[in-house]
Amino acid sequence: MPEMHHDPPGETVPNQPALPPTPITLNGQYCTLTPLSMEHAPVLYELLGGVENAAIWTYIPYGPFADLESFTEFIKTHVKGSPFFTFVIWVPEGSRLSAAPTGSIDVAHARPVGLISYLNIVPEHRSIEVGSVLYSKALQRTTAATEAVYLLIKHCFESLHYLRCEWKANNLNEPSKRAAIRYGFTFEGIFRKHLVIKGRRRDSWWSSMTDEEWDGGIQSALDAWLAAENFDHEGKQKKKLEEFRQGGTVMTKAQ
Repeated sequence: MPEMHHDPPGETVPNQPALPPTPITLNGQYCTLTPLSMEHAPVLYELLGGVENAAIWTYIPYGPFADLESFTEFIKTHVKGSPFFTFVIWVPEGSRLSAAPTGSIDVAHARPVGLISYLNIVPEHRSIEVGSVLYSKALQRTTAATEAVYLLIKHCFESLHYLRCEWKANNLNEPSKRAAIRYGFTFEGIFRKHLVIKGRRRDSWWSSMTDEEWDGGIQSALDAWLAAENFDHEGKQKKKLEEFRQGGTVMTKAQ
């Protein structure tokens, strides 16, 4: 019987497999990420729970949580048997979240300010998503908030060997969409009537970043933006992240 030779179309994929996330601490200049555990529930509830924080959950498929008991159950689902891999975001105790970088952060002398996750983790297809972003009011629109996303993207490409990182949002969630484009994700399209969330129809806004884009300018732009010399003594940026990407070859909006 003759031997069959048939090469499917498309670019070949490197033999290096993608790895599932494992419990690890990710250290940055402004924040540190550690795996979520049950012991974090009470202090996180103070930041993310209760009526005063209900707006944080507007576009999240679950929540808000009116009491510690229900919030603890939510944390339990993310710690045990969840398809998510969730990290707690820590900043130095008493620090201003847009202040100069502090270097290595000792979690024993730090405070939690939010949660961020990997989800839709598909190692065989080298694809992963950064999402389920829950930033406390104190963390929103800060340097540490940007660095938390940076740390997850960097880890998935450089340590876990993924080829694609996704960012999805409710199409009504304009802040999330703007953030994705700012980080360097490329808009891919709208999945119409994609989900039903809290009894409401959701059109999902999809974007992605590839390993070539990360290596081709996105990482260097983020590194330059996060550098201490890009901030004055009050922690105000001197140049916007988008300015560091200007003149590069990385496309951040669909053409």
